Amino acid sequence: MTFMIDEIYHGFKLLEETKIKEINSIGRIFQHEKSGAKLFHIENDDDNKVFSITFRTPPNDSTGLPHILEHSVLCGSRKFPIKDPFVELAKGSLNTFLNAMTFSDKTMYPIASRNDKDFFNLMDVYLDAVFYPNIYDNPKILMQEGWHYELETPEDDITYRGVVYNEMKGVFSSPEQILFRKIQETLFPDTNYRYESGGDPDVIPELTQENFLDFHRKLYHPSNSYIFLYGNGDIMEQLKFIDTEYLNNFEKIDIDSRIPLQKPFDTSYTKTIEYPISANEKEENKTFLSLNFVVGEATDAELHLAFEILTYLLLETPAAPLKKALLEANLGEDVFGSYDNSILQPVMSVVVKNSNEDKKERFQKVVIECLERLVSEGIDKKLIEAAINIHEFKLREADYGRYPKGLIYCMKSMESWLYDKSPILHLAYEEPLKKIKTALTTNYFEKLIVERLLNNTHSSLLIVKPKKNLAQVKEDEIKEKLKKYKESLSKEEINQLIDNTKELRKYQEIESTPKELEKIPLLSIEDIDKKPEKLPLVERNENNIPILFHPMFTNEIAYVNLYFNTKTVPQDLIPYISLLRFMLGNVSTKNYSYEDLSNEINIHTGGINPKVDVYSLKDNDEEYFPKLIIQSSSLIQHLPKLFELIGEQIGHTRFDEANRIQEIIREVKSKLEMNILRDGHVVAARRATSYFSSLGVYNELITGIDFYKFILELEENFNDKIEEIQENLKTVSKKIFNKDNLMISVTMDEKNYDKFKEKLPFLMEYMGNETLADNEYKFEFLTKNEGLLTSSKVQYVAKAYNFRKLGYDYTGSLEVLRTIISLDYLWNRVRVTGGAYGAMVGFNRNGNMYFTSYRDPNLINTLKVYDEAYKYLKDFTCNEREMRKYIIGTISKMDTPLTPSMKGQLATARYISKVSHEDLQKERDEVLSTKEEDIRELSDLVKDVMDKNNLSVLGNERTIKTSGKEVFKNFVEVFK
Repeated sequence: MTFMIDEIYHGFKLLEETKIKEINSIGRIFQHEKSGAKLFHIENDDDNKVFSITFRTPPNDSTGLPHILEHSVLCGSRKFPIKDPFVELAKGSLNTFLNAMTFSDKTMYPIASRNDKDFFNLMDVYLDAVFYPNIYDNPKILMQEGWHYELETPEDDITYRGVVYNEMKGVFSSPEQILFRKIQETLFPDTNYRYESGGDPDVIPELTQENFLDFHRKLYHPSNSYIFLYGNGDIMEQLKFIDTEYLNNFEKIDIDSRIPLQKPFDTSYTKTIEYPISANEKEENKTFLSLNFVVGEATDAELHLAFEILTYLLLETPAAPLKKALLEANLGEDVFGSYDNSILQPVMSVVVKNSNEDKKERFQKVVIECLERLVSEGIDKKLIEAAINIHEFKLREADYGRYPKGLIYCMKSMESWLYDKSPILHLAYEEPLKKIKTALTTNYFEKLIVERLLNNTHSSLLIVKPKKNLAQVKEDEIKEKLKKYKESLSKEEINQLIDNTKELRKYQEIESTPKELEKIPLLSIEDIDKKPEKLPLVERNENNIPILFHPMFTNEIAYVNLYFNTKTVPQDLIPYISLLRFMLGNVSTKNYSYEDLSNEINIHTGGINPKVDVYSLKDNDEEYFPKLIIQSSSLIQHLPKLFELIGEQIGHTRFDEANRIQEIIREVKSKLEMNILRDGHVVAARRATSYFSSLGVYNELITGIDFYKFILELEENFNDKIEEIQENLKTVSKKIFNKDNLMISVTMDEKNYDKFKEKLPFLMEYMGNETLADNEYKFEFLTKNEGLLTSSKVQYVAKAYNFRKLGYDYTGSLEVLRTIISLDYLWNRVRVTGGAYGAMVGFNRNGNMYFTSYRDPNLINTLKVYDEAYKYLKDFTCNEREMRKYIIGTISKMDTPLTPSMKGQLATARYISKVSHEDLQKERDEVLSTKEEDIRELSDLVKDVMDKNNLSVLGNERTIKTSGKEVFKNFVEVFK
């Protein structure tokens, strides 16, 4: 239909309509006349529709009010009075995205679905949640999601509990998280950005029910809302629904949620803070130094994009001159940068990791001198071209992996819309990019450096240094504070706390009634596609190389992935495979310095990214296929250059630059340390799997704690080991990069295949051609039951075993069981009652199964929950509607929309593991036909796996050691 400016459509006045050619869409900006709500609609042919409602929520303290409210409004509402509508939707909708996010100044509630009926259901539940939440009638919601005093008997110590409280304890266990959360505090001392919107664990217990409700009352009104709609849905039906069901019930009001600008500093500001490390870790070389600059305003589209590119070229590419200068000055072991454009006044940061406080002046001096040198001598035009090209490629490709495009466009639109500018500003990138491209012939970026960095006093130096036992000291302070609080209470007040704890527990354990649950809209089985999507895969052979061709529309982009078998590498050199992956593209080759190589890759391709992975046969984890994969993409016309640049890496990489190898080893160590603290649930589950599985052992050696220990040993003894490292890298490279080891997966349009085939022989010239035998690896299995000790304030608790080794088979019903256990049993027992941020279970086709928790204040209690899961399953009952819900939620996870590159990768993974389309159909049929008795029958499988008692826990040193030898056989100090 044709829209007219200033016309009213179901209460919404159309203010602007424009074609956004960059994303091949029509953009429409509306305002709801009665309520004042703002709405932005992006129309295109994408069936993965997105809805979001966002509120501007600048915090006034660090109690985490915006974050806790984000959790709490999804705990029941007027039309949907059950305790957890969010989980019910996760269990039983066809959503392709379902979440809520708290930012520094806004709270966003996005959903996505390809099914029209499901889309309206999700939109209905979310709108009711934000406008009519149960928080006014039920103070237990704040107690559960935010914080409360926990006291079960008069003799017990009082403790703090709450989901967000424990989540943020986990966040504040990571030095990187502490660093980035404190940067705003140093730069915006007079605005809302000085507060922690997620909540500082030390301050969260100051939040009161009164302030909690006042915040919602003031800010969660349509007049303070930003509604986003995206995709090929019926916009008139969507507007009608939003108007009649919700917005028409509200009158427009004036809400002052404006975020003031911070007045620039006259001089730079310096602040030092501490982060915790364990008693046995050394404090030397563990300090973070961060130089931070406020860069204009988010509403300057050109500056916004220019600084994304400038940060990349200065600090993120291997050719980055500022990163190189800081590493060569030996100021730390890793250097990285960030550009935070999610706030009104964006911030660029230069960070050195694993440094020392006494290097702070030298750090600032090197940064300033390097920037001055770049201005006086000029930035290498090749580097500028490379940085601009890779950004343009990614913008045009618009491949956001598993995230719906509409979600990313929503977030981009909020970077201007929230600050009273057009939501189209950052989506229409052509004009800003055109101006930035003048940097290829002018001093564009040099001027930017002078104006926005060198002459900018609105900056800060943040020093984040380690302190032994700081976590224990803080815990002791909290215990002492709570002890004194308890001593101040009368007997009646203590009994009241005990009653409050009991009442909360009772509330948490009461299940919603069938009548309440039926209020959550649910699709029928007929709404589900009975057949799995058949991913295109054609087996071909070119030059004696097996080719897996995935013909599909890719908009003239070729996705070419090289899969090299790595079983040709001897067992004692397996960790070097992963180290080699980090070397490729980051060290020099025969014809290119590593800086020039990086520039050439960014100028001519969409990226060349080596990775390691290991696949197992679908029904046997002892038969596995480790691979080193070169993932790459380019425009079809650049295939010859793509193959040359891949060839340089696999055929001509040099390992003679000792200093560069040392820099990379230090960077790898730094990234592994960050990943261990961020993904503790994955680390613990992988570690537990290595106690019984060859696949698990191999994964540990290439990505786990074992690989981290290997890197640590190389870094500590580098001077003694450099020749050995160089020889081993050469050996491993020669044994892997061989035609006999290679299979290629290519995703592109059929019409372009001959161009790929024609250029392929050129790539083959870079590889050896000898036949190499696979090695037989013999791994020793030990039930180590390790406590992995860190200074973290929370735990990540995992148990695992292989059910096939116990005589059980994999069926589709196990996927339904995963939905039930993760979103019912574990959600209620580990998150709701236990206070952890999350817990999940996984069942793999090869038989490997795990339970794992995330940011968990408990340990023994969580293990008990795992061990008792079989009892829950043995007595499991549900009606037809409930089972339909679990089935729909399971299918939803199986049918996540995939980009062309992801389809090619998934089809290849299935091919390697010998998973046929018939297997997928059988599993889907089993999911669709699952009955409650099928779930009960799986209780023995879960019990037998848990009875093997393979466990691994990453977390707080004191908590783990307190649990004692009856749980753990070994304690491992993760960090030194």
